[in-house]
Formats: sequence, C-alpha cells, structure tokens
Amino acid sequence: MTAREPFTDTQDACHFIQGKVTPGTGMGRQPIFNPATGEVSRHVVLASVDDVGAAVASAQAAFPKWADTPPIRRARVMFKFLELLNQHRDELAHMITAEHGKVFTDAQGEVARGIDIVEFACGIPQLLKGDHTDQVSTGIDNWTLRQPLGVVAGITPFNFPVMVPMWMFPVAIAAGNCFVLKPSPTDPSPSLRIAELLKEAGLPDGVFNVVQGDKEAVDALLEHPDVRAISFVGSTPIANYIYETGARHGKRVQALGGAKNHMVVMPDADIEQAVDALIGAGYGSAGERCMAISVALLVGDVADRLLPRLVERTKALKVLDGENLAAEMGPIVTRAAHQRITGYIEQGVQEGAKLLVDGRSFDASAAGPDCGEGFWMGGTLFDHVSPDMRIYKEEIFGPVLACVRVHDLAQAVDLINAHEFGNGVACFTRDGNVAREFSRRIQVGMVGINVPIPVPMAWHGFGGWKKSLFGDMHAYGEEGVRFYTKQKSVMQRWPESIGKGAEFVMPTAK
Repeated sequence: MTAREPFTDTQDACHFIQGKVTPGTGMGRQPIFNPATGEVSRHVVLASVDDVGAAVASAQAAFPKWADTPPIRRARVMFKFLELLNQHRDELAHMITAEHGKVFTDAQGEVARGIDIVEFACGIPQLLKGDHTDQVSTGIDNWTLRQPLGVVAGITPFNFPVMVPMWMFPVAIAAGNCFVLKPSPTDPSPSLRIAELLKEAGLPDGVFNVVQGDKEAVDALLEHPDVRAISFVGSTPIANYIYETGARHGKRVQALGGAKNHMVVMPDADIEQAVDALIGAGYGSAGERCMAISVALLVGDVADRLLPRLVERTKALKVLDGENLAAEMGPIVTRAAHQRITGYIEQGVQEGAKLLVDGRSFDASAAGPDCGEGFWMGGTLFDHVSPDMRIYKEEIFGPVLACVRVHDLAQAVDLINAHEFGNGVACFTRDGNVAREFSRRIQVGMVGINVPIPVPMAWHGFGGWKKSLFGDMHAYGEEGVRFYTKQKSVMQRWPESIGKGAEFVMPTAK
C-alpha cells in the first residue's frame, strides 16, 4: 500500500547487512532532526570499521553467484523492484520530507527521477552486449565482453537521499556487481526502505548492503581491499579527497563535486519565463541542489526589466512545512547549514553587494504549526554582485541568488568559463544562433537552453566539468555501465586452423 501519512518512525536507523537490519558494533549515535520543527525525531547508529568490513564481506560472498546470474534474470529482479518503487513512491517521498525538509511534491519528483534510472537498468541485457569480429586474422575471431567489477560502494549526500543512490546501485547491481551504500547520516531512513524493497523484489542477501556512518565509515570503504570502485556525490573538497584516497588504494573512482551554476538571461528572453526559472531553480529545495541556479548573469538592460518582478516573486515565496501541498520551499536541512548560509548573506552585505531581499528576516512561526524552532529561512536576493565576492565564487548551497550585470554574451561566457566549477548552466534567449554558440563555447558539463535545471535523463548520464567532477566517467546512463564493468577481449583460434611451427612475431591480419 502507498503511504499517505507523514513519516514518524522513532526507532534508531541502523545498518542493512546480509539481508537484515542490524545495529552493528559501533557505539556512536547521531540525532536525526525534523528540519521543520527543529526537534530530534530519531537517531542513526554510526558504523564501526568492523561493520563496514561485515558489509563488504557479505557483498563479496554474494558476488560470484550474482555475477554468474544471467543478465535477463538480474533484469527481472530490477523489474520487480521497479514495480515496488511505483507502489511505495509516496512513502519514500514522505521520508525525504521528514528528514531533509524539501516539500512533498519536490520529494515525489526526486523519487520519480530515481525510478527513471531503475527503468534504464532493466535494459541491462542489451547494455552488456559486446562486439564481435569474425576472421580478424586467418582462422582467428576476436570479441569483447563486459564483466562486473565485484564489490562496489556508493557514498551519497543528504540533498537527494533517494535519487542519488539510484544513480548508482541499479546499474551496478544489474551489471552483476554487489553494492555497499553509505548514505548521509542526516536523512538515512530512505536507504533502509530501499534495501527492504530490493529484498522483497527477490534480490539475494548480500547483493545490496547499507552502512550508516560518518568519516570513519567512508575511510573504511576507501581503504578496504575488496572494494573495487567508489561512487561519490558531495562537495568538491570531499570529492577531491575521495578521488585521491580511492585512487591511492587502487580503486576506480567517480566523484561528483560542487557547483556554482549560472543562468544567463539575454535581452530578448521572455521575462516572465526567466523569472519563473530563477525562482524555481534558485529557491526550489531551499537551494540545496547541486544543479540549483545560484548566479543570474543579466545581459544588457534586462536587469532593469527583470529585477522588480524577481524581487516581488522572491518576497511572495510560499515557505511552509514541506507536508503542506501549497509549499514552494521548505526549511534548511540542519541548524549548522542555516548558520553557514546566514554567514554568507552577511558576507555579501559586507563585500558591498546590494541586498534586495533578506531571507534572514523570515518569521518561522509562519511556516506552520510547531515550526517556530525549525531551521527556517526565506529566499535571499542580491544585486550588483561582482566576481571577486565570496558569494559569487563559493558554493553556498542555500536559497541565495546572486545577480551579476554583464554587458554582452561574450562577457557572460568568459565569466562562466573562468569559474572553477563547471556543473550546470542555462541560457534564456529566443535567438537560435546565441543558443548554438553558447552551447558550443561554454565549459560546463550540462547545458540548458531555456531549461533552468538541465539534469539529463536516465540514458544520457550526469556529470560536470572542471572541479565539479573527479574521474573520467559520468553517473548513470551508458557511462555508468562502463564505470561498473570492465572490458575483456577474447581472441580465439581452433587447432585445425593453426599451422606448424612456433610463431615469433605479433599476430597480424594475414
């Protein structure tokens, strides 16, 4: 049955190892807050090194049989899991809202985008097909096949506790690997429900495991000799650490880092559409998205036409408890994050940016009953931001939108290309040539033309450039299949076609 009520479980969030929930051996516990009320709703048990070792051992033991399972049978498990996800999508969305704070409709969208990846993974038999060349040389055939790596791990962030893990484990498992997930301890509950649904779908015990934890668990995964690959999504400093540490321990690493996504608004853009895009992409999920628009580059005279409307819409944001279906924005995820964002707003004022709307003045009691102590903030809007300011250069990860005025498209492109991050970008225009030149010249991994949050669909793959990605391959899609498999080349010749005598030269096509 689909859950229709908010998530209110008060039991500790534990680990899921060898097909069952376990508290493990770790002694640490961390509170899980309801961001809307500021209250502790439950606790998460933090894994010890031994707990991580148990999860990896469980996965390692399950790997040989799972890897030998025909891809079509692995796909059938994914199909059953897909069916269960569709039945329980609202239940998972309520869990997200309870622990992250994002509005329920946004949480539903997150689950839906995760489901897209599962649908893609259901096609794994086609995706694992290799290439074959008959008679590559006299009497010799050559073909390639893709085989799973073994035990692989995912380390995922708080802001998408369902979707980001699903960027990883459906493709990894469908390809024949066994998976250990280390979710954020801030909102760990969806990971356990996902584990239960996978088991219900028929996934053998040990193929998917969950270890809750902090840096101790992360380091244990990075250092464990049986973990063959690590996928990570989070901030750039941690992505860099994951990449360097994993590589030093001989692992394949895919580490997605931070962002400072720009949206260019050209003078010919539809102003109402641009304002809608900036409001939704800047303040949706309280700006706690790696694809959030945090900088508006306003070209020419468009700023004078757009900003009055943007100020009006920012002040009118419906900042409410995420369970209220009228909500457009929910609370900040933690008190520490709230304090960090508040500090950035003060920094922007001190650096000389013009503060048009101050989200710090939001009245928390207006968000709903019992919300007075929650981690609340309204949308914040700056004008006259310059590239030397910290609020321009650094990732704030909150509902703060910085407007930068530029003379023309060339200046906008130069600013974006000079930034250390290259995750996502958007350009709003009616001019086809502007759109084409912008798409070709911009040094960013994901580009939207009149699309403010250009997150690729499941079969295209997600990834930025520059300091937004450490590693060679993007997440999910065919890039994900390549990341979670290794290619093997086979050359074959039969005795009847082999001539007499030793061969002292490299085989050639003869």
